[in-house]
Amino acid sequence: MPVEVILKKPIAGLGAESDIVKVKPGFARNYLLPRDLAVPATRASKKQVESLQRLRAEREAAELNAAQELAGRLNKVTLTFQMQTAEGGGHKIFGSVTAADIIERLAGSGIELDKKHIELGRPLKELGEHSISVHLPQGVQAKFSVVLTNPQAAAVQEEAEESAGRKKKGPARGSKAKTE
Repeated sequence: MPVEVILKKPIAGLGAESDIVKVKPGFARNYLLPRDLAVPATRASKKQVESLQRLRAEREAAELNAAQELAGRLNKVTLTFQMQTAEGGGHKIFGSVTAADIIERLAGSGIELDKKHIELGRPLKELGEHSISVHLPQGVQAKFSVVLTNPQAAAVQEEAEESAGRKKKGPARGSKAKTE
């Protein structure tokens, strides 16, 4: 026969504070009550629900503000990873960039996130810019960019652009151009 309890703190899969839930007597007796996570739902304790609901509303408003602020900071972020590629120049990189790598780089920038908030279907394994979605508490969404580059390929590309630029510019300095 289930027992009614009033939750004092949010419990995943059960409810948030001030929720009146029915649980098995052993769960209430052995887990919820000794850890001060819930109180038995009596007439007197149901009056406490109002104060718990006020605390819940304050906590949720603070979480929402913090999540929106973090989303604003994340939307401006672009992380760059220098990666090695095969000498043939392709877009495939050696290794990959995972959510843990991204979290570590964000922590270096002063942004603390949990790995479970980052939506990364599979590790990043190709050069280029990748858009990363972040699911923050209270349903707040954010996006930021991760750019995977190869320093050697960038240097080769710059050299190619410079040499192409020299060919298009015309005669070099010091040489006399024919004018008629």
